Amino acid sequence: MSDKTGTATVGVSKKSSEKALAKANKDRQIEFFAQDKAKTEGIEVGGGFSCSDISLRRLLVMAAVSPEGSTDPVDVALKESLRYRFRHGAPNVEIPAENFDPAVDRRYSLARINDMKRTKTGESRNTVIARGDLESVMNVAAPERSLRTLLRKNAQMAGSRGYRCLGVATATVDENGEISPFTMEGFVNVRPVGTGLQGGELTPTSEDWVRLSVWSASLRFLHWFNVFLIVTLSVTGYYIMDPFFGDTFFRGIDPGYLMGIMRFIHITAGFAWLAVGAARVIIAFISKDRYMRWETFWPFKKKQDWINFKETVGFYLFLRKESPLYVAHNPLQQMAYTSIYVLGAFQMLIGVALYALPYKNTNLFWQILAAPNDWLGIPMMRFIHAMIMFMFWGFVIGHIYLAFRADSLERHGGISSMISGGVWMRRASKPYDAPEL
Repeated sequence: MSDKTGTATVGVSKKSSEKALAKANKDRQIEFFAQDKAKTEGIEVGGGFSCSDISLRRLLVMAAVSPEGSTDPVDVALKESLRYRFRHGAPNVEIPAENFDPAVDRRYSLARINDMKRTKTGESRNTVIARGDLESVMNVAAPERSLRTLLRKNAQMAGSRGYRCLGVATATVDENGEISPFTMEGFVNVRPVGTGLQGGELTPTSEDWVRLSVWSASLRFLHWFNVFLIVTLSVTGYYIMDPFFGDTFFRGIDPGYLMGIMRFIHITAGFAWLAVGAARVIIAFISKDRYMRWETFWPFKKKQDWINFKETVGFYLFLRKESPLYVAHNPLQQMAYTSIYVLGAFQMLIGVALYALPYKNTNLFWQILAAPNDWLGIPMMRFIHAMIMFMFWGFVIGHIYLAFRADSLERHGGISSMISGGVWMRRASKPYDAPEL
């Protein structure tokens, strides 16, 4: 049987099937649990979660379908669990080896069982069952986003008790051998014996997640240097606009050179910020990092990007339970950052124009830089300069809130990624801005 074509393949020799099955048993044993632990301690089944109209017992029956004589610890544990739950005789879930396509090049297996009933009184049908890594099975069944969210939340709860979740999806085979689209049924919880409720601090194993290096060291340096410069420019700029500490002429006291010091710090930080901006522009054209290239400034390249933008907005407005998956920035985030880059460029130009004001009569270069003061007037230039500063404050507050919110909901380590450079993504997930993990 092939998962690529969705049709059953007949004529596989028994010998080759047995070899494939033995290899699959070995691979899946390593995939789901440490090999030595599975051998020495065995596997226990701890319930599961049904997301369709079938009972948990029927879900367990589907998950337990496996080749005759399989020694896979997971298969053995599932069959033993059936004997416990069906006290008046467990249903036969063993199938010929040729009806089983093991998880060799993917993270789920395919099994075909004839005359299977979804419910106790339901119609018997030829059924194909996909069983394995929950994310991989969900990608096969393609459930709605709301159902994905529900499955992941329940899987997290199971993972906190040391369980791994075996996803189960089914498809029916008609008289012509055509296979229907897969339907998500739920998942079954399994874990090595002895890893149970010893501590409430247990979390899903790292095998469920993949760490991706996203932000390079140069980008992280620019990010934190940017933070330092924006804070410095904001504090000194606000002081220049409205001195909020120290002595002033309004109190009849000589303030000394405090304002001069503030202006010096402000101007120095301003030129450093210009250098950071120039470096970011250069990097956008020469970097080999896909997340630093200039193409990311405009994330709308196809129709799906606009759909994802709409869904992301709904997620941030609490109208949707899940947003499209991105490794780096989703379209809404990227547009916000692009907008702040443009706003920052205007702030730099206004700052340079105000700085050039005392020197505009010296040569043509300073006259060109100071020209906007003649167009709008110095008071208006200073007012716009101050308003953009307040807009930056609003962006920073929103940025911090949304970063913490995303981390708490998506659990991908986005905040720490600006220190470590890496984010965590669920294995076998399909982000829109990266290949399948």
